[in-house]
Amino acid sequence: MNIEMKTDYVYILTNKNKTVLYVGVTNNLQRRLSEHVNHVDLINVFTKRYNCYHLIYFEEHNDVNLAIEREKQIKGWKRDKKDKLIFEFNPEWNFLENEFFV
Repeated sequence: MNIEMKTDYVYILTNKNKTVLYVGVTNNLQRRLSEHVNHVDLINVFTKRYNCYHLIYFEEHNDVNLAIEREKQIKGWKRDKKDKLIFEFNPEWNFLENEFFV
C-alpha cells in the first residue's frame, strides 16, 4: 500500500509596502497564491482590498488539523509577534512567491 504524505501550508502574504499581513492555510500553495493574485476567491476580499499578494512566510504541516490550529494561533498574535516570526524565517522580508511559480 502506497501512502502519499500530503502537505498543508500556513502562509503569510503582504502588500508591496509590507504594511498589511494576511494569514492563510492551504493544501496547495502555488494554486492558492495564483487564486489570490487572480481574485478567484471572491469571498476573500481582504487580500484584494489591501493588495496582499506577496508571500513572505510559510510553513509546512503533514496534518491539516495542526495547520488550521497554527493558522488560528498566528492570526491571534499581535503584529509585532508576527513580524518576529517572519523576520526569523525571512530576515530581508523578500517576496517568495517566485519560488512557487518557476
